[in-house]
Amino acid sequence: MGEPATLTISNRAPGVAQVTMARPEVFNAFDEAMIADLTRAFTQLGADPSVRVIVLAAAGKHFSAGADLQWMQRASTASLQWNLEDARRFAAMLACIADCPKPTLARIQGAALGGGLGLACACDIAIAADNASFAASEARFGILPAVIAPYLVNAVGLRQARHLALSATRITAAQALSLGLVQQVVALEQIDGAVDATLTELLAGGPDAQREIKQLYAQLEVGPVSAKVRELTAQTISRVRGTAQAREGFAAFLEKRTAHWIPKA
Repeated sequence: MGEPATLTISNRAPGVAQVTMARPEVFNAFDEAMIADLTRAFTQLGADPSVRVIVLAAAGKHFSAGADLQWMQRASTASLQWNLEDARRFAAMLACIADCPKPTLARIQGAALGGGLGLACACDIAIAADNASFAASEARFGILPAVIAPYLVNAVGLRQARHLALSATRITAAQALSLGLVQQVVALEQIDGAVDATLTELLAGGPDAQREIKQLYAQLEVGPVSAKVRELTAQTISRVRGTAQAREGFAAFLEKRTAHWIPKA
């Protein structure tokens, strides 16, 4: 994959690709170019059989300040059709991250604002440094967090998401942890150790099983478990139990050895 203009892509560890937003001079605010680069990167890495997990990180002091203000200023004077096509590209980028068949992990330091908050919510797992802060800040610019809204709702629930969007309040890493927006908060100097520990856990799981988990859980909603949902879960596990990966997983456990899908260090 050619090196994109707004990102750096590296091998963090065997089986782990790291996508690093590389516009620290504007706090990794994104514009049309970064949206295109992120879409392309997650599409290509998601299809790469050598990649098991993708880490989304950021250069500099901040994860992402959200939308580039020059980009937003252009949008404010553009036509409705231009804005619609532009918003669709942003929505497609978030969906590309959320629907990636590989586990995705956001490594967050500093501010994650607006669309940067959306990036954190679109990833499967988020680990934050204790200096991280989060805000759905769009209302203060006279707009709203629309495209990121489904991911924010999925991360923290409807009422908390509505509060964050209406108030545009900035919350701390500890508050984000209490809301379920992130799964772990550590000191800034310990964040890479925490990320690596989680990567070890992710790499121990079967890649086909993890893809099945993402596909199944994307179809589930909080609420009553209907007959349709029960049948979906029964059909899924009965199909997966008979796969070669399942046989290898049980064999490795019984034989007290490492499963073949775990990368060699």
